[in-house]
Amino acid sequence: MKTIDNLNFLNKRALVRVDFNVPLNDHFDVTDSTRIVAAIPTIKKIIELGGSVILMSHLGRPKEGPTNKYSLKHTVNTISHLLGLPVDFANDCIGDEAYSKSGALKPGHVLLLENLRFYKEEEKGDVAFAEKLSKHGDIYVNDAFGTAHRSHASTAVIAQFFKPDAKCLGYVMANEVASIDKVINGAEAPFTAIVGGAKVSDKILIIEQLMNKANNILIGGGMAFTFVKAMGGTIGKSLCEDDKLELAIEILKQANASPLTVEQQIAIIYLGTKNLLRSIPVNKVKEFEKEFLDVCERKNKEQLNALKAGKFDDSITSVLEATAKELSAKYN
Repeated sequence: MKTIDNLNFLNKRALVRVDFNVPLNDHFDVTDSTRIVAAIPTIKKIIELGGSVILMSHLGRPKEGPTNKYSLKHTVNTISHLLGLPVDFANDCIGDEAYSKSGALKPGHVLLLENLRFYKEEEKGDVAFAEKLSKHGDIYVNDAFGTAHRSHASTAVIAQFFKPDAKCLGYVMANEVASIDKVINGAEAPFTAIVGGAKVSDKILIIEQLMNKANNILIGGGMAFTFVKAMGGTIGKSLCEDDKLELAIEILKQANASPLTVEQQIAIIYLGTKNLLRSIPVNKVKEFEKEFLDVCERKNKEQLNALKAGKFDDSITSVLEATAKELSAKYN
């Protein structure tokens, strides 16, 4: 795995794909800079090695081209503050102004390009658009783990326009890849994997790999509703990938060897989100879960079945919460 530590950046322009898709408030201030903070070590290292940095990212989901609401110009001050350096901004990600600024960039300087998704070609994975983007840099660095799974121009397509010794991973990407490899190929059993996100389609490859490795897989986030609906549950207006229901059913069938029934697993996951298990000492969690499920099978079967059907209202869950709280006192 080639990272920025393996390349020579002296007097080179590094075109870095970052994930600066950060939340903004009504005044266009960054309210959570976590993703920007994560990319700072990569940017600083390239500068330390004598290079300049051209940053490219997307922000939000613009539908009709350039929109002030989704302009990356709103992130410039935050990036500059965290980096401790001035950051220049180009009002486009391609075009004369952008090329002029990236072409004149001197070592130690940083330029941020405008939102890639102002061009529909970005999400379409357009080859010609990717080639235009590639002209900004001598070296391509992918440090956008959050979008690495998408076949977009700036992630999956652009690398072909750089020689093998002129493309690599940034620290964010490298660390995430190493972590996934450690879990899939090096984790000591038994272990439980927690998989979240909005779409099953984005995580299917990881889930399939984990099926043969993990003792348990807990699925959360928006993608959980696809599984609930696949099991016959009702999810109201919650996010769901209807075209992935068959896939979800197949995954559930493959996982049928689990010692817990589907309704039991749902109960445990739900109670976990309510923080009801946090007060239990780690070495007693398994024992508590077993007793909780045994009691629910005897006393709260109706509520468990309701959960299986996707009914998460207070009248149902309050019964399970009461049972859990009553039992937890024994383990504190």
